[in-house]
Amino acid sequence: MWAAAAALAVAVPFYLEGFWLQTGLFAMSAAVGAIGIALLTGSTGQLSMGHAFFLAVGAYSYVYFADDPAAGASHALGGLGLPTPIAAVLAVVTAGVAGGLFSPIAGRLKGAYLGIATLALIFLGQHLLFNAEPVTGGYNGRAVPPMELFGLVFADSPSLVVFNVPFGSLERLWFLGLLVVLGAAAFARGVLRGRPGRAMNTIRDHEIAAGVMGVPVARYRAGVFVLSSMYGGLAGVMLALVFQRTVPDYFSVLLSLDYLAMIVIGGLGSIGGAIIGAVFVSVLPQLLTRYSDNLPLIAEPGSGGVSPAEAARILYGAAVVTVVLFLPGGLAGLFGRLRAMAAGRAALFTRAPQARLSPPPASSSPSPSPDTRR
Repeated sequence: MWAAAAALAVAVPFYLEGFWLQTGLFAMSAAVGAIGIALLTGSTGQLSMGHAFFLAVGAYSYVYFADDPAAGASHALGGLGLPTPIAAVLAVVTAGVAGGLFSPIAGRLKGAYLGIATLALIFLGQHLLFNAEPVTGGYNGRAVPPMELFGLVFADSPSLVVFNVPFGSLERLWFLGLLVVLGAAAFARGVLRGRPGRAMNTIRDHEIAAGVMGVPVARYRAGVFVLSSMYGGLAGVMLALVFQRTVPDYFSVLLSLDYLAMIVIGGLGSIGGAIIGAVFVSVLPQLLTRYSDNLPLIAEPGSGGVSPAEAARILYGAAVVTVVLFLPGGLAGLFGRLRAMAAGRAALFTRAPQARLSPPPASSSPSPSPDTRR
């Protein structure tokens, strides 16, 4: 099954059009950010409402580090002109530094108090994005320099043809996004299966017991917050490369709510659940926008009716309520139960022919003697 999934993922750019590739890349960037918030909220029990802030830090840091001000149309915009791979790494590190500056607060607060404190990051970030124009470009944002890795430019030009299929920016980014998602998921799974993961789950389930057993609760909370921030920064870099332009309005509190919906719908504390929830939440608005003409009760944006984005929020809001009430394990837990049921039925069917072919067991009771029959 894994081999079939890998073959399908590799074959997608050769057959699907740009809309589906862009939708898939949005889902990949959302999956990376959802893994980060799953480590913080699902595995450690820390509520964060400021995840969109770290996505913005990653996206704008990449643009600033990679953009060359001398080559831009507006010399008012700053930039360092670094190689794009180095700029991407520094953007992730910058997001981690931003998380580290907030980590002392994250190490001491928990629950709703941390959620309210991280909500302030969104308002701070929006103020900086709109007013720090030499770095962010203000209301109009900034163009994103394309990634250039090992001589390959992830843009529409120069042209590239593979098996008679023209590979533009989306086709090239597709394979890069797959590698990033697989690496991010593998690293997070390794963290959860090791000693840090056991400590994080203990903090989530019983903080006092974790402290009694010698787990440094505040240090773990701060460290996981930094790690989640770096995942958010990486998701921001991917999002900037797909969008090809950074816009301040996108990194609002609604984006943070979307990420919380992703991990709840997919399943708290599960890396696979975070990816499933990210695909569900990020793909649904795109599908409703694409097929809004054929769907009832959905109007075009700006026409006064229910727009596709609003309809998507209503639908996955209902999905959150459904998961909380009826599926505590989320979609990942539902898939696990279905897989267990299928395995049980397969085992039952394999045992049944063996039971029919095997001879009947000999009776354990002794046969009556002739004297007894009389």
